Amino acid sequence: MDVVIHHNPACSKSRDVLRVIQAAGYTPKIIEYVETGWTKPQLLGLFAAAGLTPRQALRTHRSPAEDLGLLGDTVTDAAILDAMVAHPVLVERPIVCTSKGVRLCRPVGTVLELLDTWPDAPFAKANGELLIDAQGLPVPEA
Repeated sequence: MDVVIHHNPACSKSRDVLRVIQAAGYTPKIIEYVETGWTKPQLLGLFAAAGLTPRQALRTHRSPAEDLGLLGDTVTDAAILDAMVAHPVLVERPIVCTSKGVRLCRPVGTVLELLDTWPDAPFAKANGELLIDAQGLPVPEA
């Protein structure tokens, strides 16, 4: 199975999702989108596949979204999309693509829906919280 992760190494959740993918035995294609940027067609395709609107995929915390005036109810998806192309960090992360689908993997455990195999149990996130228990079952995230 091919796995693609749109990754920001500065994000702990993105790093955790990458750890899960690699611990499950995959060698993902890693796209550091803050460096490479986005195109409108690329974002529209990812959002459509994931069932997201640009507003739903907008990173609102620790991003320039508020300073750019993107948080108001009257801001259009087209304006948000334009801002995401201009400021790639505005896209919430990580977005993972496999043959099972495309998901914004927040919370981290969402990535398990996209993988045929999982890491050996038990498996914890970097902060020590269990993601997969000793029986190999996903642990609900708060």
